[in-house]
Amino acid sequence: MAELTFEFPDGNKKEFNRGITVEEIAKSISVSLAKKSVAGKVDGNLVDVMQPLDEGGKIEIITSGSEEGLQVLRQGAAQLLEAVVKKEFPEIRIGEISADEDGFYVDTDKEDRQVSADELDNLAAKMKKVIKNDASVKRVYLTKEDALKEVDGDPYQAKLINQINSDNVLFYGIDGILTLAQGVVAPSLKDLKHFKLLSVAGAYWEGKSSNPMLQRIYGTAFYKEAELKADLQQRQEAKERDHRVIGNNLDLFFVDPKVGAGLPYWMPNGATIRRTIERYITDKEIAHGYQHVYTPVLANLDLYKQSGHWDHYREDMFPPMKMDDDEMLELRPMNCPSHIQIYKHHIRSYRELPLRIAELGMMHRYEKSGALSGLQRVREMTLNDGHTFVSLDQIQDEFKKILNLMMEVYKDFDIDNYTFQLSYRDPKNTEKYFDDDEMWNKAQSMLKGAMDDLGLDYVEAEGEAAFYGPKLDVQTKTALGNEETLSTIQLDFMLPERFDLHYVGEDGKEHRPVMIHRGIVSTMERFTAYLIEMYKGAFPTWLAPKQVQIIPVSDDKHGDYAKAINEKLRAVNIRSNVDERSEKMGYLIRDAQTHKIPYTIVVGDDEVKNNTISVRKYGEDNSRDLSMDDFLMEILKDISTYSRNDEKDSSKVDKVK
Repeated sequence: MAELTFEFPDGNKKEFNRGITVEEIAKSISVSLAKKSVAGKVDGNLVDVMQPLDEGGKIEIITSGSEEGLQVLRQGAAQLLEAVVKKEFPEIRIGEISADEDGFYVDTDKEDRQVSADELDNLAAKMKKVIKNDASVKRVYLTKEDALKEVDGDPYQAKLINQINSDNVLFYGIDGILTLAQGVVAPSLKDLKHFKLLSVAGAYWEGKSSNPMLQRIYGTAFYKEAELKADLQQRQEAKERDHRVIGNNLDLFFVDPKVGAGLPYWMPNGATIRRTIERYITDKEIAHGYQHVYTPVLANLDLYKQSGHWDHYREDMFPPMKMDDDEMLELRPMNCPSHIQIYKHHIRSYRELPLRIAELGMMHRYEKSGALSGLQRVREMTLNDGHTFVSLDQIQDEFKKILNLMMEVYKDFDIDNYTFQLSYRDPKNTEKYFDDDEMWNKAQSMLKGAMDDLGLDYVEAEGEAAFYGPKLDVQTKTALGNEETLSTIQLDFMLPERFDLHYVGEDGKEHRPVMIHRGIVSTMERFTAYLIEMYKGAFPTWLAPKQVQIIPVSDDKHGDYAKAINEKLRAVNIRSNVDERSEKMGYLIRDAQTHKIPYTIVVGDDEVKNNTISVRKYGEDNSRDLSMDDFLMEILKDISTYSRNDEKDSSKVDKVK
C-alpha cells in the first residue's frame, strides 16, 4: 500500500511507497527525465536523487539545466576537491565547503603552511584524474559517534558534525576518501568536466574575526565548456576593473592595516577625484535649493538614544567615549540627528518648507574586519547626505524633485543601468523596526502612491527598510556584477515625533513636519570605488586627476615652450603637468596612456616653429596638430559636458512629472 503522496509542479499528485528515491520517482515519469535528474526538491529542500524519502510533499525534479542543478554540480566539485586535498595532505583540516551562484569553495587549515595558489593546477589535475577513472559518489551513513571518530583531530569537522540534529551523519565516498556531506551531490561526477580552481584567500572560521583564519580555495564549474570560458572571461574583466587594483596602479588610495583597517588614505590623485565629486554635488544641490551645513562628527550619546540608533543600530556603532565630566560622546553613525538639531535651532514657519539641509558628513561604522574591502566597505566614510522637512501635502512634489536631481546626476556621470526598489519593513521583526503599525502603513502607502503616480517601474522588498521608515532604493549593478544601492529616498514620520519637531502653519498653530532622508551619490568612498570600476580607471576629462600630460621632445630645446603651454592650461583651471623625466619619448607617451591621462601633448621643433601642439587623446592611436586656442576650446567643452564625447549634451535630462 502506498504510504507517501507527492504533488508535482503541475498540480498532479502521485503515491509511492516509503523509501522511494527521487531517481525512481523521475523514472516513473520518463527514462529521459531520470537521466537528466541530478537532485530533487521536496517542500523547498534539496535532496539528492539516491536519498530514500520518508515523507511526502511538493516535489520538483532538479535537472542539469537548472540553477539548482548547477549548484549540485558545484557542490560535487567542492566535495571532490575536499577528497583530493585530504589525499594530498593527510594531516589537513577541513572547514566549511559550499556552492552557490558564483562557484564553490573549500576551507582548509594546515599547521606547517597553507595551500598555495601554485598548487591549484596540481590539485585540478588530480580532480580530473578521479573523474576520468571513477566518477561515482558513494553515500555512507555513520552514527554520530563513528562520524566523530572518522574526523578525529579535525576540530572544524567535529563541530559541524555536532551541529547535525540526527544520529545518522551522511558522508560522500569519493576515490576512497570520506567527506562530510555539506550539500547535495549527484551520484556521479561524470558531468564535472568543465571546472577551474581560481584562487586562494584567507577566510575566518564561521566568518568571525575572533576565530582562526583558514585558507579558502575558490573554484567554479559548469556543465558546458562555453559557459566556463565565458565565466572566466567575465572574471578577468572583473579583475581588471577591481577598484583596489586600479587604485594601486593609478596611485589613488591605500589602506594600511598597521595604521587602521578600513581607514583609507587618499593620495593626491584620488583626493583630486574626490574633491571634484564633492564640489560637483555641493554646487548641484545648492542649485536645487539645499542649504549646506557642517555639523560635528561627535555627539552626546543621548542624541542617538533619542533617535533610536542606539537601540536599533548599536552593533554598527563604535563604543562611546567617557569624558572627564562623565559625558558620553559617540562617533556618529548617521547624520540625521545632527540635521534635526539644525532644524530645531530656530522656530520654523510653513513659509520655510520644504527646508532642505545637506552636508558631506563624515560618519563612522564599526564594520567587522572580514567585511572591509578597499573603498567599498570602510569604517570612516563621508556621506553625501540630505534631509528635507516638508508638510504632508508637499511630500510627492519633493519626492519628484529629489528623483529629478538624482537623474541629472546620473546623466552627468553616465550612469544609466539602475532600477527602483521600494523597501518595506518586515512586520514580524519588531526588534529591528520601530513598532508603530499606523506610521508604517501610512508611510509605505504614501511612498508606493508617489511611485505609482509618477508611473515608474519598481520592485517591492520586504525587510529592507530603515528602522525608522520605508525607502526607495536605487539599485545598480557594479562593473563587477554586484548589486548595490547607489541612492536612496526615505520617508520618515518617526524622528519628527521623537524629537518633537514643529513648524507654525498658516493657521498660526503648530504642525508636525515629515522628514525625507536622501543620499544622491552614496558615500565618497563607495561612489569613487563604483566610478573607478565603471570607468576602468579611464576617468572622463572633468574627473581625471591629471587631465593633460605635456611631453617636450627635448627639455633643453622645447622645455620652455612646454612650460608656457602648461601655464596657459593651469590659468583656466585645467589639471596639466610637464613630464620632465629624462626618458625616451616612446616610454613617456606609453606611460601617459598607462595612467589613462585624457590628453597627451607632445611638443618638438615643428610645434615650437608653428606655435602649435601635437595632441593625442586617450584610447586613440593618432595625434592631431592643433592651435592652442582650438585645443582650449575642445578640452573646456569636454569638461563642461562631463564627457570626452563632444556630441553629448548633458543638459538634456528626462524628468519625472
